[in-house]
Amino acid sequence: MSRCSPFVVVLSDVDRAVLEERVRGYTAPFAVVLRARIVLLAAQGVPNVGIAAWLDLDVDTVSKWRKRFVLEGLAGLKDRPRSGRPRRFAAEVVAAVKAMACEPPQARAVPLSRWSSAELAAQAVTEGLAVSVSASTVRRWLAQDAIKPWQHRSWIFPRDPDFAAKAARVLDLYERVWDGAALGADEYVLSADEKSQLQALSRCHPELGCAPGRARRVEFEYERHGTLAYFGAYDVHRAVLIGRVAATTGIVPFGALVEQVMTQEPYASARRVFWVVDNGSSHAGRTSIARMRAAWPRAVLVHLPVHASWLNQIEIVFSVIQRKVVKPADFADLDILAQRLIDFEPRYNAAARPFDWRFTRADLDELIRRIDAHRAEPIPALAD
Repeated sequence: MSRCSPFVVVLSDVDRAVLEERVRGYTAPFAVVLRARIVLLAAQGVPNVGIAAWLDLDVDTVSKWRKRFVLEGLAGLKDRPRSGRPRRFAAEVVAAVKAMACEPPQARAVPLSRWSSAELAAQAVTEGLAVSVSASTVRRWLAQDAIKPWQHRSWIFPRDPDFAAKAARVLDLYERVWDGAALGADEYVLSADEKSQLQALSRCHPELGCAPGRARRVEFEYERHGTLAYFGAYDVHRAVLIGRVAATTGIVPFGALVEQVMTQEPYASARRVFWVVDNGSSHAGRTSIARMRAAWPRAVLVHLPVHASWLNQIEIVFSVIQRKVVKPADFADLDILAQRLIDFEPRYNAAARPFDWRFTRADLDELIRRIDAHRAEPIPALAD
Protein backbone atom coordinates (compact mmCIF):
# COMPACT_ATOMS: atom_id res chain seq x y z
CA MET A 1 0.00 0.00 0.00
CA SER A 2 1.44 3.35 -1.06
CA ARG A 3 2.04 6.08 1.48
CA CYS A 4 0.09 9.30 0.97
CA SER A 5 2.23 12.34 0.24
CA PRO A 6 2.19 15.05 2.90
CA PHE A 7 2.29 17.63 0.07
CA VAL A 8 -1.30 18.13 -1.02
CA VAL A 9 -1.68 20.00 -4.29
CA VAL A 10 -4.49 22.57 -4.43
CA LEU A 11 -4.70 24.58 -7.64
CA SER A 12 -5.97 28.09 -8.10
CA ASP A 13 -7.87 28.90 -11.29
CA VAL A 14 -4.83 30.77 -12.63
CA ASP A 15 -2.41 27.93 -11.88
CA ARG A 16 -4.74 25.37 -13.45
CA ALA A 17 -5.13 27.45 -16.60
CA VAL A 18 -1.34 27.83 -16.95
CA LEU A 19 -0.67 24.12 -16.39
CA GLU A 20 -3.37 23.01 -18.82
CA GLU A 21 -2.00 25.40 -21.44
CA ARG A 22 1.47 23.85 -20.99
CA VAL A 23 0.06 20.36 -21.44
CA ARG A 24 -1.68 21.38 -24.66
CA GLY A 25 1.39 23.18 -26.05
CA TYR A 26 2.75 21.38 -29.10
CA THR A 27 6.02 23.33 -29.11
CA ALA A 28 6.68 23.32 -25.35
CA PRO A 29 9.75 21.37 -24.11
CA PHE A 30 8.89 17.83 -23.04
CA ALA A 31 10.13 18.40 -19.49
CA VAL A 32 7.77 21.38 -19.06
CA VAL A 33 4.79 19.33 -20.28
CA LEU A 34 5.70 16.38 -18.03
CA ARG A 35 5.95 18.51 -14.89
CA ALA A 36 2.60 20.12 -15.64
CA ARG A 37 0.99 16.69 -15.99
CA ILE A 38 2.46 15.56 -12.67
CA VAL A 39 0.95 18.53 -10.84
CA LEU A 40 -2.45 18.22 -12.56
CA LEU A 41 -2.71 14.53 -11.67
CA ALA A 42 -1.61 15.28 -8.10
CA ALA A 43 -4.35 17.93 -7.86
CA GLN A 44 -6.87 15.20 -8.76
CA GLY A 45 -5.74 13.21 -5.73
CA VAL A 46 -3.71 10.60 -7.61
CA PRO A 47 -0.89 9.28 -5.35
CA ASN A 48 2.73 9.47 -6.41
CA VAL A 49 2.88 5.76 -7.23
CA GLY A 50 -0.12 6.08 -9.54
CA ILE A 51 1.31 9.15 -11.28
CA ALA A 52 4.66 7.39 -11.75
CA ALA A 53 2.96 4.36 -13.29
CA TRP A 54 0.71 6.52 -15.48
CA LEU A 55 3.57 8.65 -16.85
CA ASP A 56 6.23 5.88 -16.75
CA LEU A 57 8.42 7.81 -14.29
CA ASP A 58 10.34 7.06 -11.13
CA VAL A 59 8.38 7.74 -7.94
CA ASP A 60 11.16 9.99 -6.64
CA THR A 61 10.80 12.20 -9.73
CA VAL A 62 7.07 12.62 -9.15
CA SER A 63 7.65 13.33 -5.47
CA LYS A 64 10.26 16.00 -6.25
CA TRP A 65 8.03 18.05 -8.57
CA ARG A 66 4.96 17.69 -6.35
CA LYS A 67 6.96 19.01 -3.39
CA ARG A 68 8.47 21.89 -5.36
CA PHE A 69 5.07 23.02 -6.60
CA VAL A 70 3.51 22.94 -3.15
CA LEU A 71 6.39 24.94 -1.66
CA GLU A 72 7.12 27.36 -4.52
CA GLY A 73 4.19 27.34 -6.89
CA LEU A 74 4.73 27.57 -10.65
CA ALA A 75 8.22 28.98 -10.12
CA GLY A 76 9.21 25.68 -8.51
CA LEU A 77 8.69 23.83 -11.79
CA LYS A 78 11.67 25.60 -13.36
CA ASP A 79 15.16 24.06 -13.43
CA ARG A 80 17.48 25.15 -10.67
CA PRO A 81 20.57 27.15 -11.72
CA ARG A 82 23.49 24.81 -12.24
CA SER A 83 27.09 25.62 -11.50
CA GLY A 84 28.40 23.56 -14.42
CA ARG A 85 31.92 22.28 -14.74
CA PRO A 86 34.47 24.36 -12.83
CA ARG A 87 36.23 26.96 -14.97
CA ARG A 88 39.51 25.55 -16.24
CA PHE A 89 41.01 28.79 -17.55
CA ALA A 90 41.06 32.04 -15.63
CA ALA A 91 39.24 35.03 -17.08
CA GLU A 92 42.60 36.78 -17.46
CA VAL A 93 43.82 34.00 -19.80
CA VAL A 94 40.70 34.23 -21.95
CA ALA A 95 41.03 38.03 -22.15
CA ALA A 96 44.72 37.76 -23.06
CA VAL A 97 44.01 35.35 -25.94
CA LYS A 98 41.24 37.59 -27.24
CA ALA A 99 43.59 40.58 -27.12
CA MET A 100 46.22 38.57 -28.98
CA ALA A 101 43.67 37.73 -31.69
CA CYS A 102 43.03 41.45 -32.21
CA GLU A 103 46.72 42.12 -32.90
CA PRO A 104 48.58 41.24 -36.11
CA PRO A 105 50.90 38.23 -35.68
CA GLN A 106 53.88 40.45 -36.60
CA ALA A 107 53.39 42.33 -33.34
CA ARG A 108 54.59 39.19 -31.57
CA ALA A 109 57.31 38.34 -34.10
CA VAL A 110 55.22 35.50 -35.53
CA PRO A 111 55.81 35.06 -39.32
CA LEU A 112 52.15 34.85 -40.26
CA SER A 113 49.77 37.20 -42.06
CA ARG A 114 46.75 36.23 -39.94
CA TRP A 115 45.85 34.16 -36.89
CA SER A 116 43.95 30.88 -36.90
CA SER A 117 42.47 29.36 -33.76
CA ALA A 118 45.17 26.67 -33.83
CA GLU A 119 47.96 29.27 -34.16
CA LEU A 120 46.48 31.29 -31.30
CA ALA A 121 46.32 28.21 -29.11
CA ALA A 122 49.95 27.40 -29.87
CA GLN A 123 51.04 30.98 -29.22
CA ALA A 124 49.17 31.02 -25.90
CA VAL A 125 51.19 27.98 -24.82
CA THR A 126 54.43 29.50 -26.13
CA GLU A 127 53.88 32.67 -24.10
CA GLY A 128 53.00 30.71 -20.99
CA LEU A 129 49.37 31.80 -20.79
CA ALA A 130 48.32 28.16 -20.45
CA VAL A 131 50.01 24.79 -20.12
CA SER A 132 47.77 23.50 -22.91
CA VAL A 133 44.67 24.74 -24.70
CA SER A 134 42.86 23.35 -27.72
CA ALA A 135 42.02 25.20 -30.91
CA SER A 136 38.32 24.48 -30.39
CA THR A 137 38.46 26.13 -26.95
CA VAL A 138 40.10 29.24 -28.41
CA ARG A 139 37.54 29.31 -31.20
CA ARG A 140 34.74 29.17 -28.61
CA TRP A 141 36.31 32.07 -26.68
CA LEU A 142 36.55 34.18 -29.81
CA ALA A 143 32.97 33.36 -30.81
CA GLN A 144 31.74 34.98 -27.59
CA ASP A 145 32.78 38.38 -28.99
CA ALA A 146 32.47 37.52 -32.71
CA ILE A 147 36.24 37.87 -33.19
CA LYS A 148 37.42 36.30 -36.46
CA PRO A 149 41.10 37.12 -37.03
CA TRP A 150 41.31 34.68 -39.96
CA GLN A 151 38.96 36.94 -41.98
CA HIS A 152 39.75 40.34 -43.49
CA ARG A 153 38.06 43.05 -45.52
CA SER A 154 39.76 45.47 -47.86
CA TRP A 155 39.12 49.18 -47.46
CA ILE A 156 40.68 52.49 -48.40
CA PHE A 157 41.21 55.37 -46.04
CA PRO A 158 39.36 58.57 -47.14
CA ARG A 159 41.83 61.14 -48.43
CA ASP A 160 39.48 63.78 -49.78
CA PRO A 161 39.57 66.86 -47.49
CA ASP A 162 35.95 67.59 -48.50
CA PHE A 163 34.80 64.01 -48.01
CA ALA A 164 31.91 64.85 -45.67
CA ALA A 165 30.46 67.69 -47.73
CA LYS A 166 30.72 65.86 -51.07
CA ALA A 167 29.28 62.63 -49.73
CA ALA A 168 26.44 64.44 -47.94
CA ARG A 169 25.15 66.20 -51.04
CA VAL A 170 25.06 62.91 -52.97
CA LEU A 171 23.13 61.28 -50.13
CA ASP A 172 20.77 64.25 -50.20
CA LEU A 173 20.18 63.71 -53.92
CA TYR A 174 19.26 60.09 -53.22
CA GLU A 175 16.66 61.55 -50.83
CA ARG A 176 15.57 63.97 -53.60
CA VAL A 177 17.03 67.02 -51.84
CA TRP A 178 19.47 69.63 -53.23
CA ASP A 179 20.80 72.58 -51.25
CA GLY A 180 18.18 71.96 -48.59
CA ALA A 181 15.21 72.09 -51.02
CA ALA A 182 13.19 69.14 -52.27
CA LEU A 183 13.52 68.29 -55.95
CA GLY A 184 10.55 68.83 -58.20
CA ALA A 185 8.75 66.21 -60.24
CA ASP A 186 10.64 67.38 -63.35
CA GLU A 187 14.10 66.94 -61.79
CA TYR A 188 16.04 63.69 -62.03
CA VAL A 189 19.08 62.06 -60.43
CA LEU A 190 21.33 59.85 -62.55
CA SER A 191 24.22 57.77 -61.31
CA ALA A 192 26.79 57.30 -64.08
CA ASP A 193 30.15 55.68 -64.71
CA GLU A 194 32.00 53.43 -67.12
CA LYS A 195 32.91 49.77 -66.73
CA SER A 196 36.22 49.36 -68.52
CA GLN A 197 38.33 46.42 -69.68
CA LEU A 198 35.45 44.06 -70.38
CA GLN A 199 37.14 41.13 -72.08
CA ALA A 200 35.70 39.00 -74.84
CA LEU A 201 36.98 35.58 -73.81
CA SER A 202 36.18 32.41 -75.70
CA ARG A 203 36.62 29.07 -73.95
CA CYS A 204 38.90 26.49 -75.56
CA HIS A 205 36.31 23.76 -75.00
CA PRO A 206 32.49 23.98 -74.92
CA GLU A 207 31.05 24.15 -71.43
CA LEU A 208 29.06 21.33 -69.85
CA GLY A 209 25.63 22.23 -68.57
CA CYS A 210 24.49 21.41 -65.08
CA ALA A 211 22.93 18.04 -64.37
CA PRO A 212 21.55 16.23 -61.32
CA GLY A 213 24.37 16.20 -58.80
CA ARG A 214 26.74 18.15 -61.07
CA ALA A 215 27.36 21.88 -61.29
CA ARG A 216 27.81 23.70 -64.57
CA ARG A 217 31.38 23.28 -65.81
CA VAL A 218 33.27 26.01 -67.67
CA GLU A 219 36.58 25.39 -69.42
CA PHE A 220 39.50 26.96 -67.57
CA GLU A 221 41.56 27.91 -70.65
CA TYR A 222 40.41 30.66 -72.97
CA GLU A 223 41.42 32.88 -75.86
CA ARG A 224 41.32 36.70 -75.70
CA HIS A 225 39.54 38.72 -78.38
CA GLY A 226 40.06 42.23 -77.08
CA THR A 227 38.30 44.53 -74.63
CA LEU A 228 35.59 47.16 -74.68
CA ALA A 229 33.98 49.61 -72.26
CA TYR A 230 30.38 49.92 -71.13
CA PHE A 231 29.02 53.34 -70.16
CA GLY A 232 25.91 53.41 -68.01
CA ALA A 233 23.57 56.00 -66.52
CA TYR A 234 21.11 54.79 -63.90
CA ASP A 235 18.06 56.79 -62.82
CA VAL A 236 18.13 56.09 -59.09
CA HIS A 237 14.46 56.94 -58.47
CA ARG A 238 12.93 55.43 -61.61
CA ALA A 239 15.24 52.38 -61.78
CA VAL A 240 16.00 52.94 -65.46
CA LEU A 241 19.34 51.98 -67.01
CA ILE A 242 20.61 53.72 -70.14
CA GLY A 243 23.89 52.48 -71.55
CA ARG A 244 26.15 52.29 -74.54
CA VAL A 245 29.25 50.39 -75.63
CA ALA A 246 32.51 52.02 -76.70
CA ALA A 247 35.93 50.83 -77.75
CA THR A 248 37.56 52.56 -74.79
CA THR A 249 36.90 55.02 -71.99
CA GLY A 250 37.42 58.76 -72.27
CA ILE A 251 35.80 62.16 -72.48
CA VAL A 252 34.32 61.61 -75.94
CA PRO A 253 32.45 58.35 -75.24
CA PHE A 254 31.19 59.72 -71.91
CA GLY A 255 29.96 62.80 -73.74
CA ALA A 256 28.15 60.49 -76.16
CA LEU A 257 26.37 58.85 -73.20
CA VAL A 258 25.33 62.25 -71.86
CA GLU A 259 23.96 63.23 -75.27
CA GLN A 260 22.11 59.93 -75.56
CA VAL A 261 20.39 60.53 -72.23
CA MET A 262 19.76 64.27 -72.48
CA THR A 263 18.08 64.01 -75.90
CA GLN A 264 15.42 61.53 -74.77
CA GLU A 265 12.44 62.02 -72.50
CA PRO A 266 11.86 62.73 -69.72
CA TYR A 267 15.36 64.24 -69.47
CA ALA A 268 15.11 66.32 -72.63
CA SER A 269 12.39 68.48 -71.09
CA ALA A 270 13.51 68.24 -67.44
CA ARG A 271 14.24 71.36 -65.42
CA ARG A 272 17.43 69.83 -64.03
CA VAL A 273 19.22 66.50 -64.38
CA PHE A 274 21.83 65.70 -61.74
CA TRP A 275 24.68 63.42 -62.80
CA VAL A 276 26.45 61.70 -59.89
CA VAL A 277 29.92 60.59 -61.01
CA ASP A 278 33.22 59.57 -59.47
CA ASN A 279 36.59 61.13 -60.25
CA GLY A 280 37.50 58.99 -63.25
CA SER A 281 39.40 60.63 -66.10
CA SER A 282 36.30 60.72 -68.33
CA HIS A 283 34.57 63.22 -66.02
CA ALA A 284 37.09 64.52 -63.52
CA GLY A 285 37.72 67.99 -62.12
CA ARG A 286 36.13 71.41 -62.52
CA THR A 287 36.77 71.32 -66.26
CA SER A 288 34.27 68.49 -66.64
CA ILE A 289 31.65 70.51 -64.73
CA ALA A 290 32.12 73.49 -67.02
CA ARG A 291 32.10 71.25 -70.10
CA MET A 292 28.83 69.63 -69.00
CA ARG A 293 27.20 72.99 -68.25
CA ALA A 294 28.26 74.43 -71.60
CA ALA A 295 26.90 71.48 -73.58
CA TRP A 296 23.77 70.87 -71.48
CA PRO A 297 22.78 73.85 -69.30
CA ARG A 298 20.15 71.80 -67.46
CA ALA A 299 22.64 69.08 -66.49
CA VAL A 300 24.46 69.34 -63.15
CA LEU A 301 27.60 67.24 -62.69
CA VAL A 302 28.05 66.19 -59.03
CA HIS A 303 31.34 64.58 -58.06
CA LEU A 304 31.70 62.01 -55.32
CA PRO A 305 34.61 62.24 -52.89
CA VAL A 306 37.85 60.68 -54.10
CA HIS A 307 37.84 56.89 -53.59
CA ALA A 308 34.11 56.81 -52.78
CA SER A 309 32.66 54.94 -55.74
CA TRP A 310 30.82 52.77 -53.20
CA LEU A 311 28.40 55.71 -52.87
CA ASN A 312 27.61 55.53 -56.59
CA GLN A 313 24.52 53.41 -57.24
CA ILE A 314 25.60 52.59 -60.80
CA GLU A 315 28.25 50.36 -59.23
CA ILE A 316 25.46 48.11 -57.95
CA VAL A 317 24.10 47.87 -61.49
CA PHE A 318 27.58 47.07 -62.78
CA SER A 319 27.87 44.25 -60.24
CA VAL A 320 24.60 42.83 -61.60
CA ILE A 321 25.96 43.07 -65.15
CA GLN A 322 29.18 41.37 -64.10
CA ARG A 323 27.34 38.46 -62.52
CA LYS A 324 24.50 38.05 -65.00
CA VAL A 325 26.02 39.11 -68.33
CA VAL A 326 29.79 38.87 -68.30
CA LYS A 327 30.68 35.89 -66.09
CA PRO A 328 31.33 33.11 -66.83
CA ALA A 329 32.61 34.65 -70.06
CA ASP A 330 32.41 32.82 -73.39
CA PHE A 331 32.30 35.29 -76.26
CA ALA A 332 33.70 34.51 -79.70
CA ASP A 333 34.37 38.19 -80.42
CA LEU A 334 33.73 41.74 -79.21
CA ASP A 335 30.56 42.13 -81.28
CA ILE A 336 28.87 39.28 -79.42
CA LEU A 337 29.87 40.75 -76.04
CA ALA A 338 28.62 44.19 -77.09
CA GLN A 339 25.30 42.80 -78.28
CA ARG A 340 24.85 40.89 -75.02
CA LEU A 341 25.31 44.11 -73.05
CA ILE A 342 22.87 46.01 -75.28
CA ASP A 343 20.24 43.26 -75.11
CA PHE A 344 20.47 43.10 -71.31
CA GLU A 345 19.38 46.72 -70.84
CA PRO A 346 15.64 46.35 -71.73
CA ARG A 347 15.50 43.08 -69.81
CA TYR A 348 16.88 44.78 -66.72
CA ASN A 349 14.57 47.79 -67.01
CA ALA A 350 11.50 45.58 -67.35
CA ALA A 351 11.93 44.16 -63.84
CA ALA A 352 14.12 46.72 -62.03
CA ARG A 353 13.04 48.47 -58.85
CA PRO A 354 14.85 51.35 -57.11
CA PHE A 355 17.50 50.11 -54.72
CA ASP A 356 16.63 50.08 -51.03
CA TRP A 357 19.38 52.59 -50.26
CA ARG A 358 19.83 52.81 -46.49
CA PHE A 359 23.11 54.69 -46.03
CA THR A 360 21.97 58.12 -44.80
CA ARG A 361 23.54 61.29 -43.42
CA ALA A 362 23.32 59.79 -39.93
CA ASP A 363 25.36 56.81 -41.11
CA LEU A 364 27.82 59.19 -42.74
CA ASP A 365 28.28 61.08 -39.47
CA GLU A 366 28.94 57.82 -37.64
CA LEU A 367 31.43 56.73 -40.33
CA ILE A 368 33.30 60.02 -40.04
CA ARG A 369 33.38 59.66 -36.25
CA ARG A 370 34.99 56.22 -36.56
CA ILE A 371 37.43 57.45 -39.21
CA ASP A 372 38.46 60.38 -37.03
CA ALA A 373 39.40 57.92 -34.31
CA HIS A 374 42.06 56.48 -36.64
CA ARG A 375 43.56 59.60 -38.13
CA ALA A 376 45.67 62.48 -36.93
CA GLU A 377 43.74 65.22 -38.75
CA PRO A 378 39.94 64.92 -38.39
CA ILE A 379 37.63 65.34 -41.37
CA PRO A 380 36.05 68.80 -41.23
CA ALA A 381 32.68 68.67 -39.46
CA LEU A 382 29.59 68.79 -41.65
CA ALA A 383 27.62 72.04 -41.27
CA ASP A 384 23.99 71.69 -40.23
